[in-house]
Amino acid sequence: MAHPDLTDDWIPLAAAQAFAAGDEHHARTLLARARDAQRPGSLNWARLERLYGLVSIHVLREVEGTFALERSDAALLRLGAELPTLDDLEARAGGESP
Repeated sequence: MAHPDLTDDWIPLAAAQAFAAGDEHHARTLLARARDAQRPGSLNWARLERLYGLVSIHVLREVEGTFALERSDAALLRLGAELPTLDDLEARAGGESP
């Protein structure tokens, strides 16, 4: 279930749609581009970094994904924010607000 405190505007719709369509590698690219446009350590950077890590693990890039999760989770916990999941990414693709 998606987190109620997250709004959908930080998740790139194209990345969510690519993931939902099974094009996880394109989703990773779009998430990385969106993440890189954010200030490192910011809330949206951490959220996008976490989704990037989860998708990386999903496509068997476990080491890269694990390091991304370590970075993102530390920032999200410091900020007191919820940890986004792949369900949030899929919900965005379906037009639902995560």
